Amino acid sequence: MKLLYLSLAACLFLFLLVCLLLVRIRILHRSLKEIGKDFHDILATDTNTLVCVSSRDPYVLKLASHINQELRILRDQRRRFQAGDRNLKEAVTGISHDLRTPLTAIFGYLDLLDREETGPDAERYLSMIRGRAEAMKNLMEELMDYSLAADVRPLSPERMDLKGALEESLVSFYDLILEKGIEPRIQLPDGPVWRDLDRESVSRIFSNIIANALRYSDGDFSVVMTGEGSITFSNRAPDLDPVSAGRLFDRFYTVSSGRDSTGLGLSIAKALTERMGGRISARYKEKRLYITLTFPSLS
Repeated sequence: MKLLYLSLAACLFLFLLVCLLLVRIRILHRSLKEIGKDFHDILATDTNTLVCVSSRDPYVLKLASHINQELRILRDQRRRFQAGDRNLKEAVTGISHDLRTPLTAIFGYLDLLDREETGPDAERYLSMIRGRAEAMKNLMEELMDYSLAADVRPLSPERMDLKGALEESLVSFYDLILEKGIEPRIQLPDGPVWRDLDRESVSRIFSNIIANALRYSDGDFSVVMTGEGSITFSNRAPDLDPVSAGRLFDRFYTVSSGRDSTGLGLSIAKALTERMGGRISARYKEKRLYITLTFPSLS
């Protein structure tokens, strides 16, 4: 009988121990969920709050303390980055405005000189001057585009036909395509592709990608869009290599043949695409550059 009592007592002790461990595990599980939720909210909203847990467990409190310490460091680094990015944007905007007035005067004087009788050498020099002035004007406009894109304005999503927006962008480059002697290969789905996106941002993305493709194209240009909304722009680009293709979305990065470009076009396209929840990527295969763009489908 005594042995039976001892066995029952041992079973009861083990049962209570298991219950205690289950309660402990449940408390730890709840604390970890609290930490995960707070951490996600802090990163998503950029608030000054820190991780807070209801558990009094010393290990959980120590973990929360370490996370809060790293969050403080991350917050300071983010503020420094935002301040530097804001200063850069303001400097770019100021420089662009300062260049606009003398550039306007240069084009005015060039127009006046075009009306004068000049010799072959003078005409050649004037043509060179106009070409470099046009290049400077294009660079200035790209810098202005970057400063506008860096100024994070609220998006205005609306239900729009992604295929129709792509067609409009392609038509706007029709004259340039003809001028370069390119016969584009365009493959689009039969019906519309609906998405909830900011129309102005989508137009800017398409324009920047197409302009980049035409700038570096070796005589061809292809656009393929699927019914699921995936769009692939491609062109022959013998001056590129896989490493350069991977850096095309970096700010101010240009390949050797892009001396008249700031390298901001694809950087702006990437920033705008990601703001709207899309994805953009570049790959280089067999001397051909492929840029693929996708946006989330309607829920």
